[in-house]
Amino acid sequence: MVLRARHLKAVRRLIDRNPVVALLGARQVGKTTLALELAQERKSGAVHFDLENSTDVARLTDPMMALSGLKGIAVLDEIQRRPDLFPTLRVLADRPGKPCRFLVLGSASPDLLRQSSESLAGRIAHYELSGLALDEVGEAACERRWLRGGFPRSYLARSNRESIEWRRDFVKTFLERDIPQLGIRTPAATLDRFWTMLAHYHGQVWNASEFGRALGSNDKAARSYLDILCSTFVVRRLRPWHENLKKRQVKSPKVYIGDAGLLHTLLGISTTHELMGHPKVGASWEGFVAEQIIARLGAGDRETYFWSAHAGPELDLLVVRGNRALGFEIKLTVAPKVTKSMLSTMEYLRLPRLYVVHGGNETFPLGRRIVALAARRVWTDLAPLR
Repeated sequence: MVLRARHLKAVRRLIDRNPVVALLGARQVGKTTLALELAQERKSGAVHFDLENSTDVARLTDPMMALSGLKGIAVLDEIQRRPDLFPTLRVLADRPGKPCRFLVLGSASPDLLRQSSESLAGRIAHYELSGLALDEVGEAACERRWLRGGFPRSYLARSNRESIEWRRDFVKTFLERDIPQLGIRTPAATLDRFWTMLAHYHGQVWNASEFGRALGSNDKAARSYLDILCSTFVVRRLRPWHENLKKRQVKSPKVYIGDAGLLHTLLGISTTHELMGHPKVGASWEGFVAEQIIARLGAGDRETYFWSAHAGPELDLLVVRGNRALGFEIKLTVAPKVTKSMLSTMEYLRLPRLYVVHGGNETFPLGRRIVALAARRVWTDLAPLR
């Protein structure tokens, strides 16, 4: 078991300030474990409702009666199965003294849990739990974390074979059970094909028309499939950054499989040897490192971008917070170099600093306002963006 102290501290702070906290993330990413650990800390008591358990569902037949007398923390697991509970939570959240705080766990984003925003506006805080990061597993485990991904049971499996089998089962269960439970009627085979196709486009600019044609459908269908996978935290859509430049800039998002281990499963990659010889190895590394940087900086979707000019310079990751911005170029090399494209990008975007994130072991100055940052040392050598 890996202790997730950083996430525990963050959720603890939110639950102390808000009557309702939504802990969101992909299935099997560790939400329940984290919630129960937090609940155990509370001397005022805690109760856990698993909304996939028929007994707990029966206990909530009359939700107002079941929840109104509770004190401490009430954990409602897999809240997307009972969105009708949100109006009740609104009433309970408005009580004087806040005798009970509610921690709701969900495997779907606020877009799919729209009722939470409508019913609990001003009362609910959202926190996204990601997979295990390098600060949790240690920088020495960088290659293992890259290959196996960040799902705790995949990363902690006793062997690489067990890790692969777990991820294959996850993909199957996610498509055949989890997606239908959200009320989504897209056939599992169709979504499986789309997800696999998307893995081969990992790190590339999204083209809905191209995907629609490949699926024998249209761009509207392709966009809806992408929305499903993004809303369930298994795909990341990285938006383009627009500057007021004369150059023509790319205006479509990039798409990434959210977890490196799932990417490798969808691509049929089982070992480090196979990964290093695969055409998508560079894109896989880029996605993995980008996730570490985003987690380190605590950046949300509205703070993370890429930038690219048609037939010109580009930037893998741009993190913008207020009037501060940091640029990142991600390279699978142990000997990073400054290129003309990097210098042009810094000039166009007026970047105060550019990090070239590489696969070596050391962080060192690479040029004026350019730092070669070792990917394995992101958590120690990259300062948080305040």
